Amino acid sequence: MKKITFYLDFISPYAYLAFEELPLALQGLSYSVTYKPLMFAALLKHYGTLGPAEIPGKREWTYRQVQWLGHSKGIALDMPATHPFNPLGLLRLAVAADSQGTPNRYVCETIFRHVWQGGADAADAARLARLTAELAPARDANDDGVKATLKSHADDAIAAGVFGVPSFEVDGKVFWGLDALPMLRSFLECDAWFGDDHWNSADALPSGVPPRKG
Repeated sequence: MKKITFYLDFISPYAYLAFEELPLALQGLSYSVTYKPLMFAALLKHYGTLGPAEIPGKREWTYRQVQWLGHSKGIALDMPATHPFNPLGLLRLAVAADSQGTPNRYVCETIFRHVWQGGADAADAARLARLTAELAPARDANDDGVKATLKSHADDAIAAGVFGVPSFEVDGKVFWGLDALPMLRSFLECDAWFGDDHWNSADALPSGVPPRKG
């Protein structure tokens, strides 16, 4: 049985769609999933990049596309009242819900749907309080240990080569994005393509972009 680490941030509509789509995409296969919530912003800071919602044009396109994807896949998706928003409270709640900091699927599902169904303010304090009461986390979300675990998830992701969410890491390979689910399935099915040089050839391809000056 393959072990998949699913790196996610509840702020990402693509992570929500991938979360909902994952059971169908991998139906019939033997696997387990460890969910690791992290701050997407920590990845952006590490790599010195902007998020889709920070780029005019790309922001609007992203919102149109994810709503169409939800429609096409039969997944309920309503844009929250404001986006982007600060997901820190939701991420800490997810980490606090498990003694090891890796929430189960029910917890992640509940938080994702809190954000992406109904069109309310995802970061509203009163809604967060009600969500916390519903999930009854094992630890206080403001506990220093919870904060440290959340940071460690981002550190683990960066060490694994993760640069965005959603990302799925298995056997040292990272599959990024909703549209990577078919590729992930193929790997889990032991497609011979992954045993050749195809995967590693991308690392050896020379870049025509000059290095950044410090």
